[in-house]
Amino acid sequence: MSCHKKAYITTPIYYVNDIAHIGHAYTTIIADTLAKYSRMIGLDTFFLTGTDEHGQKIEHSAQARGKSPQEYADEISASFKNLWDEFGISYDKFIRTTDEEHKIGVQKAFLKMQERGDVYKDVYKGNYCIACETFFPKSQLINEEFCPECGRATTLVEEESYFFRLSKYQEKLLAWYQEHPECILPKSKKNEVIRFVEGGLEDLSITRTSFDWGVKLPKELNDPKHVMYVWLDALMNYLTALGYGTDEKNIDFWPARVHLIGKDILRFHAIYWPAFLMSLDLPLPKHIAAHGWWTRNGEKMSKSKGNVVNPKEVADAYGLDNFRYFMLREVPFGGDGDFSQKALIDRINSDLGNDLGNLLNRLIGMSTKYFEGRIECARVSDFYQAELAEVDESIAKLEPYLFEMQLHRYLEELWRPLSVANKAIDRYQPWALMKEGKEEEVMALNGLIATILAKVAIMLSPIMPKTAPKIASALGFEINHASWSSLIVSKEPLSSFVIAPIPPLFPRIEEELLAHHEPDSATPQNKQESAAEKNSQSAPEPEDQIALIGIDQFFQSSLKVGTIVSAEEVPKSAKLLLLQVDIGEESPRQVVAGIKEWYSAASLIGTQVCVVANLKPAKLMGMKSEGMLLAAKDSGGLSLIRPEAPKTNGTKIG
Repeated sequence: MSCHKKAYITTPIYYVNDIAHIGHAYTTIIADTLAKYSRMIGLDTFFLTGTDEHGQKIEHSAQARGKSPQEYADEISASFKNLWDEFGISYDKFIRTTDEEHKIGVQKAFLKMQERGDVYKDVYKGNYCIACETFFPKSQLINEEFCPECGRATTLVEEESYFFRLSKYQEKLLAWYQEHPECILPKSKKNEVIRFVEGGLEDLSITRTSFDWGVKLPKELNDPKHVMYVWLDALMNYLTALGYGTDEKNIDFWPARVHLIGKDILRFHAIYWPAFLMSLDLPLPKHIAAHGWWTRNGEKMSKSKGNVVNPKEVADAYGLDNFRYFMLREVPFGGDGDFSQKALIDRINSDLGNDLGNLLNRLIGMSTKYFEGRIECARVSDFYQAELAEVDESIAKLEPYLFEMQLHRYLEELWRPLSVANKAIDRYQPWALMKEGKEEEVMALNGLIATILAKVAIMLSPIMPKTAPKIASALGFEINHASWSSLIVSKEPLSSFVIAPIPPLFPRIEEELLAHHEPDSATPQNKQESAAEKNSQSAPEPEDQIALIGIDQFFQSSLKVGTIVSAEEVPKSAKLLLLQVDIGEESPRQVVAGIKEWYSAASLIGTQVCVVANLKPAKLMGMKSEGMLLAAKDSGGLSLIRPEAPKTNGTKIG
């Protein structure tokens, strides 16, 4: 199914300013899933994670706690590594930017960039955000002072600095984006990167002299007062982890198949990193995949708000595999998602308990009652060829979804065979067949259910690595490359076996298991649809009486023209579409709209709409909606309000 022989998969290296939260766990679980799948299908796989430990922010955090930067970094880095070990994360290397081998590799890269004529010394004068470890030109600042990313005050810096000729690579970067349509995923994120680069790239300051906690410049330069800019240091980890600059024993894993990152660090990975690689004359990564943020009650998590979700607490309470499934299934990759215990419980009880666990229980019950647990699959195709074909059609779609980062679609498609199995039991009614003496058909039906469960268990195992082997064990086989080859690739039947009764895999959960109270807005999935329809309807329906407002009140609304850059259906919703709308901001707005009855997702991509841009974000079926589309609805249906002629994204209406 895959033509690649090697798979190099990376998470970002996590900044050691605090312990791991649910966003870190999300990235790492996705990467772990890709690595486990890659190994199962026979790829030579290298999975990298680790911690980013240099920079002024770390120096300040350590000082505030009365520790040295190294002591502080050791403590936080260990907390990440311990959590990933407890979670069974299958990394091949856990890198730290304080590792000596890493420092050597970064220094080698710096020298090579200088030899290429891409590094020069000058004086830097500009605004620096310590929290984001980023320089910003005055044109990007809020009120000429505040960071456009985090809103904190920036510091005016004037110091000697080495610069990287980023401007030199502007056209080469644009050509790369053009020639490799899937280099940045999801594709809507690539559009915002392209717009930024087309706006012009300035050379990048890549050293600092105002603090010491960082990688020193190579001794050959005899300039000891400089340390490297933290992002040059950090990005190089993807190469130094493979031995770049030292033994280079794993360097043939380069280029990366997937760099997994959060959307807040996309610019560094999609602009700076490929430019550095071009300077080093090295191949560029195949995919840079940027996911959205996990929020709580529609707000970004922060310790000061007391709304941070601790992934260990969730996994301990609900089960690690259940947590993994929820994270990958709940929200389309690239979109923001909102965590709630009720949504997690619904996934466990419905998807896992009713659809998967109950099917295994039905098979155990039928086979034990009719055949003393014996199951034979040899004659399944004689009676149930149509069902087998439908299942194999779904299985064949899965791998592309995985590596295109459509993880929710992967799981949605993987659940279709379970539906085939449950419907087959209801349709063919084995209890009636047994009364008619059709034992061979019932045995074949049991064989069909076992075959479907076996295929699902194999393809589910990278996501639920503890649960899937329990299903396989009950069915008399082990999940490995050999069983993947025979059952998935060659579509061979399971060998005859006696099913092993096991306790229910997903006991029903009736109430929240974590102690804190969640607001009413975090409603369960089956109650969210009506609220979603109400809040996401593109425009409210007319009322009998209209309240008069003043012109000042009207202009409190911010109405803007935007272009829909991506659209997809919301799973389990009859009315909702998930849209990414470009309204002239740095990144598209996510809008959940109840217009599926009148518009298909495909028909909307590239069209312009009118957006209410200053609504308070709402949570609809676990997804954050950051605006509302204007529309008109009467007895003839609903129509979006659109510009008569194309307008620049962000154009104000009114």
